[in-house]
Amino acid sequence: MNEIKYWVGFSLIPGIGRARISRLAGYFSSMEQAWHANAAELEAAGLDTKSIQSVLSHRPTLSLDDEMNKLDQYKVKAITITSEAYPSMLKEIYDPPPLLYVRGSFAPQDEWALSVVGTRYPTYYGREVTEQIAGALAGNRITIISGLAKGIDSIAHKAALDARGRTIAVLGCGVDVIYPPE
Repeated sequence: MNEIKYWVGFSLIPGIGRARISRLAGYFSSMEQAWHANAAELEAAGLDTKSIQSVLSHRPTLSLDDEMNKLDQYKVKAITITSEAYPSMLKEIYDPPPLLYVRGSFAPQDEWALSVVGTRYPTYYGREVTEQIAGALAGNRITIISGLAKGIDSIAHKAALDARGRTIAVLGCGVDVIYPPE
């Protein structure tokens, strides 16, 4: 649990995204060690000057314990790519995210999943086909994954729920913000 707060801390620093977090995790023996590293150590880990300055200026402004309390408040778990809880199929993609924020839980049947992505303004035909395909798959124990946005995404989620199947929403803006609001 203690190590996770440092992964979360780095994810909150502007300019320290997926690639730089992965670089830090690969260089240091722990993310806690990376969190307390000085400029020279961060440079040795492969961070550029702008990223180092961002870490050094933002690190003192973040209360990692407060951030972890906020996650608890929203019932969110942070899962690192090194965790057994991290979805095994996601680890196999070209460039997997090093940290996931999860509200709810993954289930064994989520290994069989289909991601549905589409326009926010679907045609009548697009709506019908999405409902049919996502509903049929969800009814046959295939988890439907989408972005929870209006349009095709929300149609796929609703079709999965109507079929009493599982659905997972992937949010790009955090669990405390739903965008767009509808």
